[in-house]
Amino acid sequence: MAREERDGRDHGEERERPRRARRPAADDRRPASDDRRDPRPASDTRRPAATARSAARSAARQLRELIGRDPEGITSVERHEDGWLVGVEVLETHRIPDSTDILAEYRVQVDDEGELVSYRRTRRYYRGRSEDRT
Repeated sequence: MAREERDGRDHGEERERPRRARRPAADDRRPASDDRRDPRPASDTRRPAATARSAARSAARQLRELIGRDPEGITSVERHEDGWLVGVEVLETHRIPDSTDILAEYRVQVDDEGELVSYRRTRRYYRGRSEDRT
């Protein structure tokens, strides 16, 4: 008996699909004269410098590991010639009501790769009080 046809096509036969041209792999796309050079000196094998965002995240994560308290937020990020200086706000003591919580600001220095160099607590204050500085 004849093969069943659905949707007007014969599903019993295999048809060969046309082959597409192969795209060159990323490595195959190099120009013929592969005279590209890395602008960095060969002796400079360090990772790329941290961005402000990655430096702040790294500072907060490493501070949490050292002091055992979760950061509330980042208060400042400053670029220096050998890294970043990041202000991190931390909840030091939780109280009821929340407006009497004691917060602290830490200044954390990380190098260009995001590794902790130093940290120190610069001030403590109650959450509900306005800042002395304007």
